[in-house]
Amino acid sequence: QVQLMESGGGSVRPESSLTLSCEVRGEGYSNYCIGWFRQVPEKEREGVAVTYTGDTGSEKYYYGESVKGRFVISHEHASNTFFLQMNSLKTEDTAMYYCGVIPFSDRAARSAGYCYTRLVFSKDYWGQGTQVTVSS
Repeated sequence: QVQLMESGGGSVRPESSLTLSCEVRGEGYSNYCIGWFRQVPEKEREGVAVTYTGDTGSEKYYYGESVKGRFVISHEHASNTFFLQMNSLKTEDTAMYYCGVIPFSDRAARSAGYCYTRLVFSKDYWGQGTQVTVSS
């Protein structure tokens, strides 16, 4: 069983920065696909940033076009927590943000593209969501 504990959302002004955290709690898994998705009412969930643990593969990160150059996804191995550093926030970044994982017990992912596809169709292992509101 895997549980995800999200934190870090809030209300900020445009051009501000905010960091979201997602602690992954679970046993028996050695590697993960990890990602942040966001959703606004009446729209499809949008992939924001995806990566994976482990050193294999060459395509380590995926970022949505609207956040490239502004958002950074990272993972802290010791606490098994991953982060979304959001810089230069815009009003259009306002959404509910969800962290999600695909756990692996015996192997590791080899590309962020693979992880992105798995997360898009996954209904398991998502955080409760944290609201980010950007307004002046």
